[in-house]
Amino acid sequence: MTRELGRAALSLVGVPFKLHGRDAKNGLDCVGTVAEALRRTGRQPVAPEGYSLRRTNVSRFLKGAEQSGLVLVDAGGDVVLCMVNPVQPHLLIRTHDGFVHAHASLRRVTFMPGPLPWPIAMQWQLAEQE
Repeated sequence: MTRELGRAALSLVGVPFKLHGRDAKNGLDCVGTVAEALRRTGRQPVAPEGYSLRRTNVSRFLKGAEQSGLVLVDAGGDVVLCMVNPVQPHLLIRTHDGFVHAHASLRRVTFMPGPLPWPIAMQWQLAEQE
């Protein structure tokens, strides 16, 4: 786990939720939360656009993750893609004792302690900057 990304994510807790939100001042969704945390670590993320809350195809996430400097790993990733249900993928950022994510029902970015309640589909580690 990269502490730098976790700290950046924790700084976003409390930001309002907004579907397709990419600006912490106006609101973030789960993709926007990951993108903003990456920006706060000095990176230039490529975030997918034009998706819905419900979908089974996550190919847009895969391309954007690679372009954003994330490397697919088997375990312990900084960024985690879970399946909240069979048609709802959700991105979270791992911290030292939980996860930061944009919670649509609570209408804000939140911290969730402990293990995830959903199955992990994929996870990525933040690549070292050159």
